[in-house]
Amino acid sequence: MTRLAGIDCGTNSIRLLIAEPVDGRLRDIHREMRIVRLGEGVDATGQFAPEALERTRAALEAYADLLVAHGVSRVRMVATSATRDAANRDVFFAMTAKVLGRAVPGAIAEVITGDEEAQLSFQGAVGELDSADGPFVVVDLGGGSTEVVLGDPENGVSASYSANVGCVRLTERCLHSDPPSAAEISAARQVARELLDEALRVVPVQHARPVGD
Repeated sequence: MTRLAGIDCGTNSIRLLIAEPVDGRLRDIHREMRIVRLGEGVDATGQFAPEALERTRAALEAYADLLVAHGVSRVRMVATSATRDAANRDVFFAMTAKVLGRAVPGAIAEVITGDEEAQLSFQGAVGELDSADGPFVVVDLGGGSTEVVLGDPENGVSASYSANVGCVRLTERCLHSDPPSAAEISAARQVARELLDEALRVVPVQHARPVGD
């Protein structure tokens, strides 16, 4: 039976899903997530740090072992916010080609845009919901970016907004103490408030219906 895998490499974590088609649907075989913090320092330096690349490589090696063990024949790996911004992302792509290639020849990571990330996040969140209960709003808070998306499963996305701020960027920009000071928390809230204000100008969330309403 054909087995497929998806790998989502974000700014903070890397996720793996292995599945197989059963009666027109995908059945999960294996799912896991590891914190690698690939985007550590990218907001300030515009570069992937060697330590961050090594953490990501180690996690991906473990995932490649799982792809082999489960007999995966096709894999798609996408990278998001930090990889969009890193000037040395060619080093990352070379590493992924080497590691994934030993499990699925020719496999390599691809970087997706904020709009593509919004589309995929939305599909994953509402794919099994009834369109009659929508439209729905999905908020995907990542390490490097945040997506706000409106739509329904039948007609897809009607409006979306991708902001280049997530939990890792916000922490590195504003929260320098441990625990953070009141002034740092206030600064972080202001950044988040500005992000949401802009998102709500673009995405008419008032048209969404709460799930179960």
